[in-house]
Amino acid sequence: MHSWLLRGLVMTAVHVVARVLLGVAVVNVPLQTTVWKTVAIAAVVIVALLWGGVDGLRDARANPDPDDYEDLTVRWLQAGVLAGVLAGLISWILGKFVFGGIGQQGLFVEIIAGGSFTALLVFVPAFVGAAVGRWLIRRDYNKKHPVEDDWSVHEDRSQDAEHAAR
Repeated sequence: MHSWLLRGLVMTAVHVVARVLLGVAVVNVPLQTTVWKTVAIAAVVIVALLWGGVDGLRDARANPDPDDYEDLTVRWLQAGVLAGVLAGLISWILGKFVFGGIGQQGLFVEIIAGGSFTALLVFVPAFVGAAVGRWLIRRDYNKKHPVEDDWSVHEDRSQDAEHAAR
């Protein structure tokens, strides 16, 4: 199974579960709609952020040279688009035939508008998480393996020469 497919299917499940729970909460406690919407969006964002971070950590550990990094951008973009389209379709089916409280939009709106929003909710946090994960590993690697550049060598020599001249 392709790695983006697995990520897309899991993020679809996370989004659909969050949306069903949001629908139940809104029907039962309609005055707290804003809080529940925030919690549902945060759940999807946090899962994508953490998973993207783990991907970034693994990738940076496997490839010490940044030029050899895997293309996590496309992986997570594909996963986000898949999650958006599938979550929109599943949410529309559930809203139409099973749960009346999770949405009243048409199929086209669910797939295009809702799918785009879901794709961004998955892609952007995962991309940020991957960048932070890679940065953490590179920072640790650079601490353990300092790079001597030409300027630092010249500065040390010039300071030594000044000190010797005094």
